[in-house]
Amino acid sequence: MTEPMGNTAPELDPATVNRNRLVLLTIAGIPVTMILAATWLWYFVVNGDLDLVGSLGTANNGQLLQPPRPVAELGLVDQAGEPYALAANAVAKGEPKWTLLIPAPGACDAACEHRLYLTRQIHVAMGKEFNRLQRAWVGDRKIAETAFPLDTLSDGTDAPGTFAGYLETQHVGMLTLGADGADLRAQFPELAERPDTWYLVDPAGWVMMAYDDSVNYKDVMADLKFLLKNSAG
Repeated sequence: MTEPMGNTAPELDPATVNRNRLVLLTIAGIPVTMILAATWLWYFVVNGDLDLVGSLGTANNGQLLQPPRPVAELGLVDQAGEPYALAANAVAKGEPKWTLLIPAPGACDAACEHRLYLTRQIHVAMGKEFNRLQRAWVGDRKIAETAFPLDTLSDGTDAPGTFAGYLETQHVGMLTLGADGADLRAQFPELAERPDTWYLVDPAGWVMMAYDDSVNYKDVMADLKFLLKNSAG
């Protein structure tokens, strides 16, 4: 008489069980290992103990800042004077972003206006990647107190009478932040020789690239496309 079949699964031999466990542990350990390795690598790059770019080479068109500079050291504030964390605010909205940063201590003169115009054009030209980027102007005084001594804009149109009017009509949606003037000049020393300089900040809040008018806008876009393609943020 044939015995009824039960639902008991066949027992695996100990060697097979151990092999399966090893496979699972290996799969689970891969992301952890990658995170630890990336953290270790970034620590040594930031502290100047490892010249990663010098070792591997780079195809970037802007000036790579070594080591990267933490934008948090600026003590950014919004127009109400409240502290503003560039990276944390983007993450809180579920949208980590790369930032095109335009520091402008003093009046917004012709160099300041041209940088705002140029970064706007680059941002718009990024097309489907538009929402992964943001722009931020950082001055050492409030918008209403920022002089705007221009008659004509970079696009050839007449300049509004005030900086506030200019931003309202030409740069809707751009972050307008503040910081101490001395801190701005110390964090961005390139401005002393090249007032046309602006910066790229990664989603974690590190100032990592500097650009000026010597870099063609197409080359800037090539850098941005490469970084966006090869980053999670």
